[in-house]
Amino acid sequence: MNRGKAVICILALIGLMAGCASNAEETSAGGETIHMTKDGEFYTFQDVEGNSYEAPLLEDVPRCTYDFDCLETDETTGYKSFNDEKNGVTARFGIDVSEFQGEEIDWQQVKDSGVEFVIIRLGYRAYGESGELVPDAMFEKNIKGALDAGLDAGVYFFSQAVSAAEAVQEAEFVLDHLAPYEITGPVVYDTEEIKWDTARTDDNTKQDFTNYCKVFCETVEQAGYNPMIYSNMKWMAFTLDMSELSEYDFWYADYHEIPQCPYDYKMWQYSESGAVPGINANVDLNLWFEKENRSK
Repeated sequence: MNRGKAVICILALIGLMAGCASNAEETSAGGETIHMTKDGEFYTFQDVEGNSYEAPLLEDVPRCTYDFDCLETDETTGYKSFNDEKNGVTARFGIDVSEFQGEEIDWQQVKDSGVEFVIIRLGYRAYGESGELVPDAMFEKNIKGALDAGLDAGVYFFSQAVSAAEAVQEAEFVLDHLAPYEITGPVVYDTEEIKWDTARTDDNTKQDFTNYCKVFCETVEQAGYNPMIYSNMKWMAFTLDMSELSEYDFWYADYHEIPQCPYDYKMWQYSESGAVPGINANVDLNLWFEKENRSK
């Protein structure tokens, strides 16, 4: 080998080693991949359509610590369960419903099947220009049936707020409709991308969406309820400023076998096509993580 070729090979080897070093700290926490680059830590994930994304890992947002070696799936029902005895973390099994699950739900049969909690859509703001506030057509029937069956119940509201005042209006709408009922579950703020149409929130900025989450959550918290924010990985990575929302619980949607979120969350929606006795339609399936208090 002549000197020129030797120099080229050495330089190539140095470049290869440098490239390997930049990703040498690649690890997996849950279903996501975290890797180190010269610009800091990043994680990769896929959306429901299989598109891959990369986003910076925020140091000031609490990390997910669930040990998914403790996750089990019933092959017959598709129901998941989670019991981490070592760390004192368990999960309750539940569903979420709206008018799309139909008019006739046998709530006692739902509970007898093993469902422990339900998150019920209370209403929504129309995504058209008018932005009308609309109660879910089955909210009252669903919440009465669930509570009568002895299920823990929470509610969610689908937002299309384009101002802080509208976010407050949405929260007050929820509180008015909740007044007759005693719920033990969270009041969830649901803000999502409208993929099939234009939406009144299309011009909202990242700071807008974040602020409206805070305003809604603060309003329901002041009324004595436990606020929660519904989100998927793409929304967490690019649409919300997670650094400003770490004081709130998250309900995380991810239909992979192992959730990909690197950040902490209290509830995991793991399927949108579940089958539950007593409901004549597909239904979302969820786990609600709870940590045992071992301070004593």
